[in-house]
Amino acid sequence: MKNLVKLLILISFVTSCKKTPDVPPQNTTLSGGVFIVDEGNFMGGNGSLSFYSYDSLKVFNNLFYKANGRPLGDVPNSMIIKDDNAYIVVNNSGKIEVVDQSTLVSRATITGLISPLNMLLINDSKAYVSSLYSDSIAIINLSNNTISGHINIRRTSEAMLLYGTKAFVSSWVGGNEILVIDATNDSVIDSIKVGSEPESMAADRDGMIWVLCDGGYSPHENAKLVKIDPASRSVVKTLVFPSKNSYPSCLRIDGLRQNLYYLDNGVRTLDITSTEIPGTTFIIQQNGEYLYKLGINPLNGDILVTNAVDFSQPGYVSVYTSKGNLITTQQAGIAPGNMWFRIRN
Repeated sequence: MKNLVKLLILISFVTSCKKTPDVPPQNTTLSGGVFIVDEGNFMGGNGSLSFYSYDSLKVFNNLFYKANGRPLGDVPNSMIIKDDNAYIVVNNSGKIEVVDQSTLVSRATITGLISPLNMLLINDSKAYVSSLYSDSIAIINLSNNTISGHINIRRTSEAMLLYGTKAFVSSWVGGNEILVIDATNDSVIDSIKVGSEPESMAADRDGMIWVLCDGGYSPHENAKLVKIDPASRSVVKTLVFPSKNSYPSCLRIDGLRQNLYYLDNGVRTLDITSTEIPGTTFIIQQNGEYLYKLGINPLNGDILVTNAVDFSQPGYVSVYTSKGNLITTQQAGIAPGNMWFRIRN
């Protein structure tokens, strides 16, 4: 099924005309909950933003359009929040929308990016942006919301994670390395070989970095979960998936940074002390579902899973307790994807 996603990226989908759930009144200020980035149809320009509210236990859709009177763009991929600003990375539009994180009213648009995927905050004035097609990392000046430079890494990039002053960057499409960038001078200083196509990462309570490698597409090798010591920049553990039929994705970790979660025909989980890949599924993927993205509430351990269905009609987001008990399932936008938690203590 992971192969299907890669193929779907390259083709256009038919835009769905189904009605989506309620939208809060204009000028509403959002409180605690989870943003869901809805990718929409490739080349359809109908990406959107949803929000799951912990107050009402409902999902509100089309929020960017409601706040700004225009579509978000073509295939938004991810979102981060810094202070009062939220940054929404819109992949196929080659831009980042900067909005007020409470009202979602636009503050700026950063353009000129090549197929941006994810954004990593380096400090108060600088961020990195990875790319599906470019062989460079874009450097963003957060003070004036412009591209201030590039880091030539000679390969594409996907997931990013900051450890001290070092940025760890995965080379996903056709790659097998984690690149190490010195964020003080924006230079590549090392690379670490892991498995084929490292697509997501998480940092645990011991300061170790876990890398999920999906095994690639053609040829496909067994997927791997690799543990890296960022201080020595070396691999200290490798867990190999026993079947080549596994195409895992979306590695996440809980708020205690003790339990890892990922998607592989359902939600699976393992403790960071585990010595083998789990053989059982924690949350089962039902017939007709395509579990696409995963998020873990850092405070209470709730598990949020998006169901993209067929990537052409509105999908769903399901919320489970940390024990795997279903709380609610709500309709989101088309191809609901990555999430960002906006949690209030």
